[in-house]
Amino acid sequence: MDGGVPDPAEVLGDGISPQQQVRRAETVDVVPEILAVIEARLDEVRDRIARHLGLDLTDREGTGFVRYRPGGFYRPHVDWSDSPAWPDAARRRVAAVVFLNGSRAWDPAGAFDGGLLRLLPDDGGAEDIVPRAGTLVAFPASLLHEVTMVENGVRDAAVDWFY
Repeated sequence: MDGGVPDPAEVLGDGISPQQQVRRAETVDVVPEILAVIEARLDEVRDRIARHLGLDLTDREGTGFVRYRPGGFYRPHVDWSDSPAWPDAARRRVAAVVFLNGSRAWDPAGAFDGGLLRLLPDDGGAEDIVPRAGTLVAFPASLLHEVTMVENGVRDAAVDWFY
């Protein structure tokens, strides 16, 4: 992630554009060798995720890499959308997040503070997931969720969506 060129992360709505009041993060293109490793590992776990969620998953959208610097966040949102700007967003069934580094809440030597993945189910019981390097979290793409503000340090994650 450190060697890639960061671009402002975008938000899908009527179009696709950066919206700093909704999402303050960067996307980073990584070298093909790293992308291939992450995508191969996601392909390896697809059937386990499908069984766990009781779904038939056949494909992935393609992995993206996201960096949250201090003050970075992503307000509550869902990853499924019926938008002409990105038609494949309507195919998303499962969102997958792989934490590439960890929070100091797990390990005092961690990379950042804050930056929780907060799942917001319809029943109102929020579930906070503290990032731990190497952990994969998969959930329905229609589930409301957010990334809380990174207080200091840098939070890196890989994201993808299963169809």
